[in-house]
Amino acid sequence: MFYLVGLGLGDAKDITVKGLEIVRKARRVYLEAYTSILTIGKNELEKFYGREIILADREMVEQQSDEIFKDSETEDIAFLVVGDPFGATTHTDLVLRAKEKGIAYRVIHNASIMNAIGCCGLQLYNFGETVSIVFWTEDWRPDSFYDKIANNKKGGMHTLCLLDIKVKEQSIENLMRGRKIFEPPRYMTVNQAAEQLLEIIEKKKQEGDQELELTEDTVCVGVARVGSDTQQIVSGTLKQMTTVDFGGPLHSLVIAGHLHPLENDMLKLFAVDVNTLS
Repeated sequence: MFYLVGLGLGDAKDITVKGLEIVRKARRVYLEAYTSILTIGKNELEKFYGREIILADREMVEQQSDEIFKDSETEDIAFLVVGDPFGATTHTDLVLRAKEKGIAYRVIHNASIMNAIGCCGLQLYNFGETVSIVFWTEDWRPDSFYDKIANNKKGGMHTLCLLDIKVKEQSIENLMRGRKIFEPPRYMTVNQAAEQLLEIIEKKKQEGDQELELTEDTVCVGVARVGSDTQQIVSGTLKQMTTVDFGGPLHSLVIAGHLHPLENDMLKLFAVDVNTLS
């Protein structure tokens, strides 16, 4: 049996009892190590689980899945995912490949940022389409995520923005030369995401768009390390999000839509300046 096991968002103890039982009896245990991270390392997981863990990077998952599936027809193989197994399309693809090979699979769910974001005080059923904000480069500055946020806001809905993660990435030069040299990990901050949004807003103003759904005064919530002991939640304007120190990764940004009075009261608990939310 091939098991996809959600680990939750905090540390080793966030795994479910069912998931832990599977990990401890599995023939091999893999940890998907590029779509998200826990606040602890592989060694801490191995210590708590009492098992050796094999790190599965993007190359292994996307190009060497046969190695991961090996023996799963007769043995239990566990594939660990931070959050919930279906929090990223990568894991849906794994399920499809398992199905094509006739391999039985089972999913053990857990908390993910998609539902844990309710900790910021905004009601989950008032969220619209989730968007991803990617790192810009000098010659690649996509902004289609802005339109999705604007559409959500126009409908009164909140937007969860998932912020870019770069793990085991190669520079263009090293990629072209076939050199297995990887860049240091990078995790987008709330500050960087807010700055990119503000640049898009300014660009649209210069292009003559005077009826923008988002402005520098749009109410937002920045969150960091959700589910951990150092979880941080701060609400304020988009402009204020560029100045708050949220500490280490992982970060997410929420753009608020129409605020119910209860939601507004909740955001005041986390406000940089309560007057911005009055």
